Amino acid sequence: MLLVIDVGNTNIVLGVYRNDELMCHWRIATAKERTVDEYAILIKNLFDLAEMSFSQLNAVIISCVVPPMLDSLERLSQRYFKLTPLVVGPGIKTGMPIQYDNPKEVGADRIVNAVAAYEKWHCAMIVVDFGTATTFDVISAAGAYVGGAIAPGVGISAEALFARASKLPRVEFTQPAEIIARNTVNSMQAGIFYGYVGLVEGIVSRIRAEAGIPLKVIATGGLAATISKGCEVVDSVEPWLTLEGLKILYQRNTPAAMAPESKKNGNCSVTLE
Repeated sequence: MLLVIDVGNTNIVLGVYRNDELMCHWRIATAKERTVDEYAILIKNLFDLAEMSFSQLNAVIISCVVPPMLDSLERLSQRYFKLTPLVVGPGIKTGMPIQYDNPKEVGADRIVNAVAAYEKWHCAMIVVDFGTATTFDVISAAGAYVGGAIAPGVGISAEALFARASKLPRVEFTQPAEIIARNTVNSMQAGIFYGYVGLVEGIVSRIRAEAGIPLKVIATGGLAATISKGCEVVDSVEPWLTLEGLKILYQRNTPAAMAPESKKNGNCSVTLE
């Protein structure tokens, strides 16, 4: 089985693939202060709940945008999984030309998302990832990573509002019943939710106008499903796009390592052949 790990500034998303099937997935908080052993205990507990064990893993791939975390996860993989992980970064085979001025500046998660989206749809598109930052990545019809835009994420923008406006309470991020709200909580929810809907629709509209061609819009990330409910430009919501991209990149870089596996006792427990 293949363990895929996507480390973001706010969350770490993990998934386990048996060949092309995503068997299990989890989302945990990114905490740079946690030790290798603490992460091992946390992940071990998740595996136990899924009736899996570390010994069933035969490969690990990591995408990380938090540099201090990468060394810890590499040591975690070597010490507890007994595997040397494949790390998404310079030198990895993506199968996708990068047209950024400096390709090394592109976040690993953005490339992983682009690879997965193009593999699925094979058309010109925009991938919108709602994470700590909200990123807009443009892929050409020929499958090249063209570039994009980066905006502050919903979470950090809302945190700034809560911190700087002392009389305003913390509110749940959700779509309000109406835009003309009649109390403070709903007013804040309307401003945050529709403010981000407007941001997405505005940036997508400008990208389409500049590109001059139709562009499919794919949304991913933790808040993609919520924001997409009020956003008319999103064509498809793919919550596990990054995990799928990591699996594809692993296969492209080590195709012989993906040996057939067989099920044992349900979805999340397998025996390697």
